[in-house]
Amino acid sequence: MVQLSDIDLTDSRNFVARVPHDWFAYLRRHHPVFWHEETGGSGFWCVTRYADCVAVNRDAEHFSSHLGGVLIWDQEPELLEQQRLMMLNMDPPLHTRYRRLVNKGFTPRMIAQLEGRIHAATDRIIDQVCEKGECDFVTEISAELPLIVIAELLGVPDEDRYQMFDWSNRMVGNEDPEYQISPEAATEAAMELYAYAADLFAKKRANPHEDLMSILTQVEIDGEQLSELELELFFLLLTVAGNETTRNLISGAMHAFFEHPDQWQRLIADRSLLPGAVEEMLRFVSPVMEFRRQAVSDCQIGSAEVRAGDKVVFWHVSANRDEEVFADPDSFDISRNPNPHMAFGAGGPHFCLGANLARMEIRVMFEHLLDRLPDIHQAAPVQRLQSNFINGVKHLPVAFSPAAVRAS
Repeated sequence: MVQLSDIDLTDSRNFVARVPHDWFAYLRRHHPVFWHEETGGSGFWCVTRYADCVAVNRDAEHFSSHLGGVLIWDQEPELLEQQRLMMLNMDPPLHTRYRRLVNKGFTPRMIAQLEGRIHAATDRIIDQVCEKGECDFVTEISAELPLIVIAELLGVPDEDRYQMFDWSNRMVGNEDPEYQISPEAATEAAMELYAYAADLFAKKRANPHEDLMSILTQVEIDGEQLSELELELFFLLLTVAGNETTRNLISGAMHAFFEHPDQWQRLIADRSLLPGAVEEMLRFVSPVMEFRRQAVSDCQIGSAEVRAGDKVVFWHVSANRDEEVFADPDSFDISRNPNPHMAFGAGGPHFCLGANLARMEIRVMFEHLLDRLPDIHQAAPVQRLQSNFINGVKHLPVAFSPAAVRAS
C-alpha cells in the first residue's frame, strides 16, 4: 500500500528500476496537487492530473519558464541568467519571436525533404548489425538515427556526431554513474559543446549552407543578430532535444513491445496500425517526464492555493496515464483512439518544435525494424537511466535472426 510519506520524486534513484507509476496513480487519486518537500531546495507543487498539467503548461501568464527555468532543481543565479537566453527558458512575447526564427528549420517542406534521407540512414544503421544477429539496441540502433538527423539539421559533419552523443549523455545523465566520471562532468560537457558550436558558427558565417545553424547566424531579432552565447545555447538545446528524447522514445517503445509481444504481432499483421502505434509509444513512454514552472502571481491549481514565487512541477509521465482521460492507461494498446497524450506538451507556447520530425523518425525506424528484423526480442535485462527528468534506457540487449545487408 502506497503512503504519501513513501513518495520522493526528487531522488532520481527511484526511477532506475522503473518509473514509479504506482506513486503517480496514488497521487492522482488522493493528492493531485500537493506540496513536495525538497532536501536542499525550496520545495514545489507536484501536479499529476492531465487537466491540471495541460493547464499549467499552456498558461504562460501565470506559470513562467523564465523566472526559475524549466529544470526541477534550483540553479545558481549566474547560471540561471545564462539559461534564460535559451528558448526553452523564455516566456512570450520574447519566446514567440525566438521560436519564429527556429521554425525556419522545421517547416513542413524541410521535414518532408528529410524523409528519403531518414529511410536511407535507417537502412544503413540496420545494415551495421543485421548479420550479427544481436546488438545493443540503444547504442547501435536507436541512438544512431536521431544523431544522424540532428547532425544534418544543424550542419554538423557526420564524423563529429558521436561527440554530440557523448555531450548530451553527460548533460542529461548528470546523476547516472555511467555517464558521470566526475561531479563536474555535465558542466565540462556543456563547455566542450559551446566551444565546438562557436567554431562551427564561425565556419557557417564564412561559408553558409542551407542548414539551420547557417540560417541562425544570418537572422536578426529586433534589428540585432543573435549573440555568440545565444547561438551556442540554441545548439545545446537542439542537440539535447533532438537526440535524447527521440532516442529514448524509440528505446522505451521497443522495450514496451518486448513486454507486450501481442502488440508487435498486431503491427506485423497490419502495418496500417503504425501511425496510431507511434502515438501510443509516445504516450506510454513519455520520454520527458516533467517540466518546472514558477508562479508569477497568486493563483489556484485544483484546490491548491499557489503563491507567487512558488515552484510548480507538472508530470507528463503521470498525465499520460490519467484514468480520467485514458481507458486502462497502464495497457500498451497500439490501436488506442482517441489518444490526446501530452508527450509533446499538448499545445501552448512550448509545444515541441520538432514533433513532426520526431514522429517521422519513429515511424520510419519501426517500419524498417518490422521489415528487416521482425523476430527481434530482448536478450538480457534492460539498463535504465538514473534520472527523474528523462525516461531513459541506456542499454537494451537484443537478438534476432541474422539477415542480409541491403545493397546501398
